[in-house]
Amino acid sequence: MDDAVGTTLIDNERVKVTRWHFKPGAHTGWHRHEYDYVVVPITTGQLHLKEPNGERTVDITLGVPYSRNVGVEHDVINPSKDKDVIFIEVEMK
Repeated sequence: MDDAVGTTLIDNERVKVTRWHFKPGAHTGWHRHEYDYVVVPITTGQLHLKEPNGERTVDITLGVPYSRNVGVEHDVINPSKDKDVIFIEVEMK
């Protein structure tokens, strides 16, 4: 399985903005979020989440943001066989 590609767009004393690009089957690897964050999807698609309490698949929609609190732990995977998934993640420091 390939790794998702994170490109840092902004990283200053207040925020970190990262563009995440997932080819089919790509994943982030297990990680814990150190900050509250907002995700803004650049594509419509699905993400498969492996979490401490199980697994689930969620739909994301182009331009429809969602937020999560500090401490989220997961591995994020693009379950698609033929479609890239891209989103912008904004972490509030």
